Amino acid sequence: MGDFYGRWADLNGDGEVDDFEKFVALETLEEDEDDFDEEDDEDDELVSELEEAGLDYDELSMMDEDERREALEDAGLEPDDYDFD
Repeated sequence: MGDFYGRWADLNGDGEVDDFEKFVALETLEEDEDDFDEEDDEDDELVSELEEAGLDYDELSMMDEDERREALEDAGLEPDDYDFD
């Protein structure tokens, strides 16, 4: 089974990947890609918003929670709107 799908797509364990198993495999891959795209878009928006306020995401992520809260408040942003966990 050296094709694209491999063993992980062999849902019924018969050693063959039939059309239904290929369909399920492709749908699963597409769903995962959509999740990553949405996360990337959200991260890009967050970074852009912080940069517009004169802040650096990486620096903020290294600060302890109180320092980060203060930096966000000083920049006129609502700290509770940002999640760095």
